[in-house]
Amino acid sequence: MFEKLFRKKSISKILQDAANGYGDHENTLHKTLGVRDLTAFGIAAIIGAGIFSTIGKASADGGPAVIFLFIFTAIACSFAAFAYAEFSSMVPVSGSAYTYSYVAFGELIAWIIGWSLIMEYSIGNITVAISWSDYFTGLLSTIKIPFLGINGIHVPDWMTMDYLSAYNGHKHAEALLAAGKNMADLDVATALANNAWLTAPLIGSFHVVADLPALGIIILITWLIYRGMKESRNASNAMVVVKLAVILLVLAVGIFYVDTKNWDPFAPNGVSGVLKGVSAVFFAYIGFDAISTTAEECKNPQRDLPRGMMWAIIICTILYVAIALVLTGIVKSDTLAVGDPLAFVFDQIDLKLMSGIIAVSAVFAMASVLLVFQMGQPRIWMSMSRDGLLPKAFSRIHPKYKTPSFATVVVGFVVAVPSLFMNLTIVTDLCSIGTLFAFVLVCAGVLVLQNRPDVQRGKFKIPYVNSKYIIPVVFVATIAFAFTKFGKETKAFLFNSPKTIQTVSFVTSLSGDELRIVKEEIIKNAAPQLILTDKVDAESYLSALPGDRYEQFISASKVSVDKKYESGWGLFKHKIPMWIFLIICIIITYYCITKNLSLIPVLGLISCLYMMCELGISNWIGFGIWLIIGLVVYFAYGYKHSKLAQVQAD
Repeated sequence: MFEKLFRKKSISKILQDAANGYGDHENTLHKTLGVRDLTAFGIAAIIGAGIFSTIGKASADGGPAVIFLFIFTAIACSFAAFAYAEFSSMVPVSGSAYTYSYVAFGELIAWIIGWSLIMEYSIGNITVAISWSDYFTGLLSTIKIPFLGINGIHVPDWMTMDYLSAYNGHKHAEALLAAGKNMADLDVATALANNAWLTAPLIGSFHVVADLPALGIIILITWLIYRGMKESRNASNAMVVVKLAVILLVLAVGIFYVDTKNWDPFAPNGVSGVLKGVSAVFFAYIGFDAISTTAEECKNPQRDLPRGMMWAIIICTILYVAIALVLTGIVKSDTLAVGDPLAFVFDQIDLKLMSGIIAVSAVFAMASVLLVFQMGQPRIWMSMSRDGLLPKAFSRIHPKYKTPSFATVVVGFVVAVPSLFMNLTIVTDLCSIGTLFAFVLVCAGVLVLQNRPDVQRGKFKIPYVNSKYIIPVVFVATIAFAFTKFGKETKAFLFNSPKTIQTVSFVTSLSGDELRIVKEEIIKNAAPQLILTDKVDAESYLSALPGDRYEQFISASKVSVDKKYESGWGLFKHKIPMWIFLIICIIITYYCITKNLSLIPVLGLISCLYMMCELGISNWIGFGIWLIIGLVVYFAYGYKHSKLAQVQAD
């Protein structure tokens, strides 16, 4: 049983199947892509929601120092890209990390990777579709045609938002209003969500809230991909030209409005503030690996795939760092926690024309990301179907358009339906953790195959540096640094010391009686000039307190201890991912010493695993549930229908 679960495919067998046209699948994919097209696909996938949306929140948390997070993430992705490049050179077929894991680890791990890639491509596209909808509806609201009496086209809020965001926003608004905040003082996102919930049509007691623009763009992109790779390539290249031109325009104009005083302090919230943006920044980079799914449509995959990946990451990193510096130089970084930071910044300096240009380009930019992701997922399913792990229909190639037709249509439904209802934060984090898991296993796969003499090597091989002399030193130095520079935080982590609950979580968790007690304590402790009326905004007052004053207030408050502090299991569960990371680091260090592992894939594995751990326990639980569902599907269908199992049985 164990051997069957981890049965492996040989590289020679994969290449032989590719040459023979995969048996009964007589139609093959068109070979139309060169290194320029692959680089453009990579830029199309990377420059999207990250630079037009999530960079704002990351900059607000980390300040100008967020550029170091972009650089760190780019380096981590580059390590993973080296691993992808070596595999794609060895195994130049569609399937990406799924196919690579089949070679390195065997069928069960390959299935798990294929299943997690659904999170990267399908769920990632849900995220991008939601962001695209925000920009598109924002653009419509700016359209003014006086002679037609049009002063902006305003789509009702309940048609532009998912159900969960509207419901949670309404509950959050109620809690803040009860805590003394005025409706006019609610943040924009909460106010919109609350309005969407209150104005939505009702079917009985059910509020009809759905993101219809997101549905529309997914249908359009799915149709384009269904029509063929050549059409997709041309559309992608055109959209890449548009958004690169706009980004260069933003830099050229914005640099003249940079005030270097806004870069002081460079890291206003310290290292923790910078790291808080890991999910958002990493999400800005995912997609370069989608290039590897197009291997069968490349003219020279062994040469062009590695080059395309590297060029895409280098170009995009330079652009991300430059944009982050310009944004945080024009306005203070703490004002950038908005959904459209580029347009917001130019609004602040009264360049309305630039805001309009950015809004238009964002619509194109995010559409190009949708195109690349929506193109990648059907090719993963096609590869899994060829191996018998999914029904044969998923590997059906359209006789005219030469695309995986059935798989493309199914992906359209898989993305379109959840985009109507799912929450942006949930899908962003799930997408990131699924992608990082794939990166970790691809890096580990290179290490597994490192010294195997029977492996057929491609034209590209990762430069070998012996990690034996580097990783152990770095590991010991990191521990020493943690205990000397961050001794208090390190000991609190190790001994699970109680942690003060953050302001918003504290205020919104209070009951009516507890809230009354807190307001009385605020009136008693605050300077008289700060409390001018009986109406106390508890959240605003506590948020304005310095860290030490806030902790003193919480310590003296008479509300129950469990509302003031996280402790015990409630606190420890959030540390589980980091404990997993530390244990795996010890194991990797041991193998570096005993097996002379290659440094670059080791660094890729460690850095990607670290970013996984920064995503938090709730995302790990969600990812774990997703993998369990995948295992049920595998044992119900894939295990019995595996073609490799049939070959071994014969």
